[in-house]
Amino acid sequence: MSRRTLSFLLFAVAAAAVCVRLGVWQLSRRAERREANARIASRLVAPPEPFVRVAPLGDSARFRRVHLVGVADYAHEQVLGARTNGGSPGVHLLTPLRVGGRDTVVLVNRGWVYSPDGASVDRARWREGDTLAVTGFVERYAQGAARAHMGTRGGVTVLRTLDRAAVAAAVGAPLAPVLVVATQLESRPARAAETPVRLTAPALDAGPHLGYAIQWFAFATIALVGSAVVWSRSRRPLAAVPAEGRGPRAEGRALTSER
Repeated sequence: MSRRTLSFLLFAVAAAAVCVRLGVWQLSRRAERREANARIASRLVAPPEPFVRVAPLGDSARFRRVHLVGVADYAHEQVLGARTNGGSPGVHLLTPLRVGGRDTVVLVNRGWVYSPDGASVDRARWREGDTLAVTGFVERYAQGAARAHMGTRGGVTVLRTLDRAAVAAAVGAPLAPVLVVATQLESRPARAAETPVRLTAPALDAGPHLGYAIQWFAFATIALVGSAVVWSRSRRPLAAVPAEGRGPRAEGRALTSER
């Protein structure tokens, strides 16, 4: 076996080992995601808890169902721009809720409304009363978001991402560590005739990890099969050239040598 062939075989086996390791890693990530989805699903079907009890839990509070009652601060309402619904452009309405007896303000995502440019909206049209009773799930703010602001429209801050510092600066008050996405909302006095489209929790799926794992295992198989073929050919002895494959010159040389 030549040194070149040996080098190729070693490289192919090493590449196959790396591909197998990556495939196993993708399967482990799929298992982790399925476990996380199971936790989220259990939170989304659990009875709602008081927000003040859930908020201090940090990241583990995400997707827990909560309820709270407070006074809507429409004067400091903001919008989350460039949000689509069914292919239509729009925004999310972010309403600060001032809860009695607490200094911190809770940001409530009341849902999606249509906006032709994905930024401008007549917020007065979508007000739902002064006191709001909100049931929804907890969501976290963006971590390390850059360029949180898209600009302003009619004196209203339009956000690109849910950056907590940017929201707090616009609200002018300390914010709770997490926000609430409203799925049900009751208001006093009665709500307006038009209400935002309430949001739902993101779809829970296992992601693309299984497909990636199959691809890595396929690459490993190709590398191993290819190396086996090369090794098999390198072990095969060189066969003599058959007589019928010889040309006229070869035959002439054979006759000369016989003389």
